[in-house]
Amino acid sequence: MRHVERGTRKSIFGWCMYDWANSAFTTTVMAGLFPLFFKQFWSSGVEATTSTARLGLGNSVAGIIVALCAPLLGAMADKGTAKKRFLLFFAFMGVFMTLSLYLVSQGSWLLALGLYVFATIGFSGANIFYDALLTCVAPEKRYDFVSSLGFAMGYLGGGLLFAMNVWMTLRPETFGFVDSGAAVRFSFLTVGVWWAVFSIPLILFVKEPRAGAVSVGTHMIGAGFRELKQTFGEIRALRSIFLFLLAYWLYIDGVDTIVRMAVDYGMSIGLESNDLIVALLLTQFVGFPSAIAFGYMGGRIGAKCAIFLAIGVYLFVSIWGAFMHTKQEFYFLAIIIGLVQGGIQALSRSYFARIIPADRSAEYFGFYNMVGKFAAVIGPVLMGGVGLLVRRSGFSTDTASRVSITSLAILFIAGGLLFYFVDEKKAKEEVRQLTR
Repeated sequence: MRHVERGTRKSIFGWCMYDWANSAFTTTVMAGLFPLFFKQFWSSGVEATTSTARLGLGNSVAGIIVALCAPLLGAMADKGTAKKRFLLFFAFMGVFMTLSLYLVSQGSWLLALGLYVFATIGFSGANIFYDALLTCVAPEKRYDFVSSLGFAMGYLGGGLLFAMNVWMTLRPETFGFVDSGAAVRFSFLTVGVWWAVFSIPLILFVKEPRAGAVSVGTHMIGAGFRELKQTFGEIRALRSIFLFLLAYWLYIDGVDTIVRMAVDYGMSIGLESNDLIVALLLTQFVGFPSAIAFGYMGGRIGAKCAIFLAIGVYLFVSIWGAFMHTKQEFYFLAIIIGLVQGGIQALSRSYFARIIPADRSAEYFGFYNMVGKFAAVIGPVLMGGVGLLVRRSGFSTDTASRVSITSLAILFIAGGLLFYFVDEKKAKEEVRQLTR
């Protein structure tokens, strides 16, 4: 086996820079401009609840596809020691699809949604292998810090590009665009280029161990299926890991849904698009130092306590969000979300990395991402479905939208209760006994 030294500055830098790269998609496309443009340009003339349901369905379809493929892809990557190759394949699929959004004309909501779905599949698929590479670049004692640093870099990088794209959208004439629509379409091009260019440090500096001969082609697929079957059986036997995945499935669903649907929700209750963009920028730049702070907090009070704190904050947000009316209240909630969003994601990743076999990280992170993507199926559909149900019961669109956001509280409560019963020491002992 080729020895790979963990914890080198170059490898950690290269790994963290991929978060800087792909977070441009999260901010500018997924959370920011795509929901706005989808509602105002590609779905113009359509009732707000209908466009919300369409966007929710698109996010859910992407989540289902990634969820179904993630465990097999992880098993194949571990068997062939090909995490980086799989990461780059999905990343550049996402890059190409994002660039293609520039070409979609007004009213072509189905084509725009299709490209968005495939771009999201590329983004999410690459993250399976990016998460798994954490065990290759950092020693266990630094998982919390390195994982949090990656998210912090993502907030900063994604926030910087998003700020530039917002500037272009608000002042299109400054950049030579005829209107804001042209600036938004150009923003999709900047995301694709940013994503591709800043993936280069990961390509150059992140190494993964290579054991024996590398399987290729159908041999890798066959080996992947065999490993998948074995790992699935193990996870069912490893009660603590199974319980964590179930808890994570529920609470991260609420987190992902808020990320993807916040702008759409704000527009549905009558807030101005410019105000929503400012709120997203606040979340990004508050999230940078907060993610790093959560990394240190995980080392001081434990990752589990820090995750519980974040779940409690999100529960508050999901309830208070139904009662807000002013942009100042939306800004306040954006700041609160920024304080915990990166922390709950980073520490969930490092907590899981700590309780799984490090030499089979892609397989286990395949299941980790699978439940995360199935969670992204439930959340948007739950929010969109509740909104449609309330609307068809005779209530106003505003009331329907407000009720829909409170449905997410169920996910945070259930996820937090299950996570309470997860024990890190017991999980490690179960892994040791199973792998003897």
